[in-house]
Amino acid sequence: MRATEFEFRHRFWFICLTYFLGFACYKLDPANVTDAFLRWIVTNHIPRMNPLTVRYAFQAVFAFSAVLVAAGAWVRTWGGAYLRAEVVHDVKLRTEKLVADGPYRHVRNPLYLGSMLLATGMALLASRTGCAVVILGNLLIFVRLIGREEAALVQSQGEAYRAYLAAVPRLWPSLRPRLPASGVRPKWLQALLGEGWMWAFALAGFLFAWKLDVHLYAKVLWAVVAYRLLWVVVERRRWRNSATPAAEMSAPLAS
Repeated sequence: MRATEFEFRHRFWFICLTYFLGFACYKLDPANVTDAFLRWIVTNHIPRMNPLTVRYAFQAVFAFSAVLVAAGAWVRTWGGAYLRAEVVHDVKLRTEKLVADGPYRHVRNPLYLGSMLLATGMALLASRTGCAVVILGNLLIFVRLIGREEAALVQSQGEAYRAYLAAVPRLWPSLRPRLPASGVRPKWLQALLGEGWMWAFALAGFLFAWKLDVHLYAKVLWAVVAYRLLWVVVERRRWRNSATPAAEMSAPLAS
């Protein structure tokens, strides 16, 4: 399963579409997946749970949602620290060099892993149908994008990348690094700036878990979404208009 060039070039908008369609499912299925799950537990297993305990249960699930988003933000930040920002967000497929340091020693696609954690965390805020749409839609997109990227890297890097494929798992990370460190120094500031929107999502999630205020959460969420959309449009236009050199990351497998 490989994404087309059109899919890769517009991947950001396809990913946004999965969230739009997922949360639009409230029109067809108005029951929140977390609410439905907890009501099922209370009705069938703990019928005498008092209202305060039910509130704590909701807070715990939504806090778990925020933890997943924060974990995704950390993974993407860690991965982004070893890539130049224009490589992370470029609309073109970049295959100049192979990166095998930082999280890339544990998993081949840390950025997609982080985005999948984001999708799973956010899905707990959707309806029952919407939860499936967000998770499965993002997974399908990421698998197709990975297929295209890895095929291009095999073509450009040859046996070096085939060895990397054999050593490092695709999306399920290994607890122990599968390769020795190559000594690349991470750029944490650029990574934090590039992934700041995900950290904002996580903070909004923790705020919602604390207050359980849907209207407050919606306001914060839409502010973050508006910032993210504006950032993507402005930065991609800037990168397209600049003469950006090839990615400067190197790795033992690429040498």
